Amino acid sequence: MAFYKKNINNIFFIFITSHLLIWTLIPTFTNHNLPLDTIEALAWGSNLDWGFNKHPPMSAFLPEIFYQIFGPQDWAYYLLSQICIVVSFLVVFKLAEDFFDNKIYCLLSVLLLEGIYFYNFTTPEFNVNVCLIPFWSLSLFYLWKGIKNNKILDWLLLGLFAGLGFLSKYLFVYLGLAIDVLLIYMIYTKRLNLKCLVSFAPFIIILLPHIIWLTDNDYVTITYGLLRTGSEEASILNHIKHPTIFLAKQVGILLPFLLMIFVLVKKFKININLNDEKLLFLLSINLIPIFFIFLTSFTMGVKIRTMWMTPFYIGFGLLFVYILKSEINFEKMRAFTSVFLALFLLSPILYSYISITQTDKRTDFGGKKLAEQAKLFYETKGKDLGKIEYIKGNEWIAGNISYHLPERPKWIYSLNEVQLCNKDMKCLTYK
Repeated sequence: MAFYKKNINNIFFIFITSHLLIWTLIPTFTNHNLPLDTIEALAWGSNLDWGFNKHPPMSAFLPEIFYQIFGPQDWAYYLLSQICIVVSFLVVFKLAEDFFDNKIYCLLSVLLLEGIYFYNFTTPEFNVNVCLIPFWSLSLFYLWKGIKNNKILDWLLLGLFAGLGFLSKYLFVYLGLAIDVLLIYMIYTKRLNLKCLVSFAPFIIILLPHIIWLTDNDYVTITYGLLRTGSEEASILNHIKHPTIFLAKQVGILLPFLLMIFVLVKKFKININLNDEKLLFLLSINLIPIFFIFLTSFTMGVKIRTMWMTPFYIGFGLLFVYILKSEINFEKMRAFTSVFLALFLLSPILYSYISITQTDKRTDFGGKKLAEQAKLFYETKGKDLGKIEYIKGNEWIAGNISYHLPERPKWIYSLNEVQLCNKDMKCLTYK
């Protein structure tokens, strides 16, 4: 315990650095190809717009920045994912400093997150869920700062990061609902004034180009999201089946996290005082989004896909440490450290084993070889067409070719065969 007290900042720095390095290097050396969602994001990024057929633009914008810096280097996109995770860990740690006098509680609030596989095992695949996590956590941070200090700058930053979160994935709406509920309650009880409403200004300004894009494209991303829920499969039974499955999965996901809690505390005794503004904040931002997504499944009878819950638990460590603070037994820190290290190391070991032994995954795809074959085909069949400027096709096949070619042709969505095109859109169908 004495070691922890003296070295909190050092331990935290070692933890986040280790996490970043491990989860950047492991997939770099064990995967042969970038994952599906990362290739998809890079395909979108090659031809940036204010939205795409599946998602809003932020998950394409970030990898495009990295592509402009690093080019087709797979490790760079694994690094991008880990930057998103580490930034979120940093934000949670800084947020926790407002809730605890002793920094050891801040450290525990972050270390506990290694018990949730959304923040380790699934992170090498940069996608909309990973992209959303830092904006989710930053929105929580500035929401609290706004409530605590009621400064215009904090409210403006809340609106900024909430807007960027919404541009990452529409699922941010569930945190948005929780924020609205909390702010309405605090205004009603006169704990806040209407100054917080200035957060809507940057939020709307950031969203406006995407809203215009949506109206011009028949709300295609919203349609896609509804189809992913299975909403077209109408059945009374689904209103019971899907929310029950959803709850069972959440319990399963949280079991390692709860094991870490169990090892750490004397007894699982939760102290609830709703007059405690800090507790009210933590309960609201952690539980209300989960309640609303459960309500969506129950009322609409739709599936909630497991990976959609990725950002929802980023504040769970802070919540549980806060409500169980008096029950934490620091004499059990050695046991907690053992469980933490076991989970911390087991996850990358399992990832490596699966990546190496299973050879039929997307990450075993020969994207680079495919791109070389496509270029040879184009140069042989289209000698007079000039440079490849565009590629038509689905995100996976055409996206891989675009990513691996030095020309990096702009991707255009098509359900038909892959076509390689010059600047005048004269195309060859690649077979």
